[in-house]
Amino acid sequence: MLGVDDLFVCYGQSQVLHGISFTAGARESIAIMGRNGMGKTTLFKSLIGLLPARQGAVTVAGRDVTRDEAHRRVASGLAYVPQGRMIFPTLTVEENIRTGMENAKSERIPDDIYALFPVLFEMRRRKGGNLSGGQQQQLAIARALVSDPKVLLLDEPTEGIQPSIIKDIAKALNEIRKLREITIVVSEQVLSFAMDVADRLFVIEGGRLVHETARADTDVTRIKQYLSV
Repeated sequence: MLGVDDLFVCYGQSQVLHGISFTAGARESIAIMGRNGMGKTTLFKSLIGLLPARQGAVTVAGRDVTRDEAHRRVASGLAYVPQGRMIFPTLTVEENIRTGMENAKSERIPDDIYALFPVLFEMRRRKGGNLSGGQQQQLAIARALVSDPKVLLLDEPTEGIQPSIIKDIAKALNEIRKLREITIVVSEQVLSFAMDVADRLFVIEGGRLVHETARADTDVTRIKQYLSV
């Protein structure tokens, strides 16, 4: 469903990603683990089209989107929840969700969105800026899901969120995969969350993927060594 082949990405003259390659299948969830500054956000921005690739290819359901602008990648089936959530604070919860429906077949917010995130239904008339960090993260995920994506990209979804809400988000992501044929790619530093949601875990270091493991085979101690400062 998502293919990344030999991806090189630069910031100006500085090369940040060095030949990243991985694939993710339908209904598969993968986690890209790594410390701050290792290239996770650069990778996600490149996948959604906010940063150009110097070399390599990105495909969605077999379609090459490497040279497409971000809005065309969304139309092809990619959805992106950026680090920091980036919801619209002056819009209501419902209005925020509707901003993700430009490519939707119906103007009605799907019932399963509010079923996944009941708190959003309760607060649908409330301004986004009045929600807690965890509620804003749920709102950002809901906004991405209404475009009915094939691939959902989540950049650091647990950042600044209390543990009980982190568990709610993990539960919702696992439920999404049962309900829809969706691929989930999450960048993360919280290993317990990654273990809850990911079928496979990768570690990125210095802009390179340096470790890959299936969840069942994960050496937790080794992953923690990569994540420690």
